[in-house]
Amino acid sequence: MKYLIPVILAAFVLMGCDKRKQAIEDNKDAAKTAIDVRKDNVDAAAKEAKKQADVDAEVEKAKIEANKTAAQAQLDADKKKAEAKAAFEKAKVDAEKK
Repeated sequence: MKYLIPVILAAFVLMGCDKRKQAIEDNKDAAKTAIDVRKDNVDAAAKEAKKQADVDAEVEKAKIEANKTAAQAQLDADKKKAEAKAAFEKAKVDAEKK
């Protein structure tokens, strides 16, 4: 009987240590899970930001192309206008000669 009490106390101490160890392990697992979730969220946000950047880049490229086309059309019109003006001036000179 006199050895039974220390054995029982040792069992309770060991059980208490096991519970604390399990609590520590549970906290570690919870922290790892939370970090994994945050990493997944960061990855998802980065992927979405890349998609948006690609969309924005495509829109910007389309704007640049539209501006280029408009500028070229204006230059073509100016060229036609200059050609027409020159033809008019030549015709005017020819008319004055006669």
